[in-house]
Amino acid sequence: MARKMGSHSEITGPRIRAAALKLFARHGFAAVSMRQIAAEVGVQAGALYLYTPDKETLLFDLLKEHMDELLAAWRAEPRGTAPLARLEAFVRFHIRHNLDRPDAVFLSYMELRNLGPANFAAIEALRRDYEDQLEAILRDGAIAGTFAAPDTKIATLAIIAMLTGVTTWYREGGRLSRDRVGDIYWDMVRRAVCA
Repeated sequence: MARKMGSHSEITGPRIRAAALKLFARHGFAAVSMRQIAAEVGVQAGALYLYTPDKETLLFDLLKEHMDELLAAWRAEPRGTAPLARLEAFVRFHIRHNLDRPDAVFLSYMELRNLGPANFAAIEALRRDYEDQLEAILRDGAIAGTFAAPDTKIATLAIIAMLTGVTTWYREGGRLSRDRVGDIYWDMVRRAVCA
């Protein structure tokens, strides 16, 4: 199928991904059709297949893009060398980064089940990579005698779940600023793991 005159892949492709992200987050992956995504973008349904072979691939691409951005941003984040400073940097980074991406975060946790085995394994590997970053901080802190978490893997999963939950309730302009939320969560995490 030929692309319509005036159509630009560098414009239409991102618009398709943005529409899919919004619709998947609002209605759920299973409830959204390719026709709905096309209507949101303002193109014919068949035009979507110029940009993605199927709906699962579109979901996979959204999840992978989110995890790639998260990992790259964390690796670029300035942080100290001591475990306590690194843990504080992680807490504040995770909240700050994800508050700007609530739909992507929601998809990452709620729609992973809609991926086939190969795609699921690829996203899980990226998630493990991110979790390993935090677990390494907790292990280093335990070795240094700074942290006393009895199981660093469970502590890692609990901390990430707690931090990620902010995206479900935080509203810009509400009672607490982003910085204040970061302060409160940092205090809770610190109290939970410090010796």
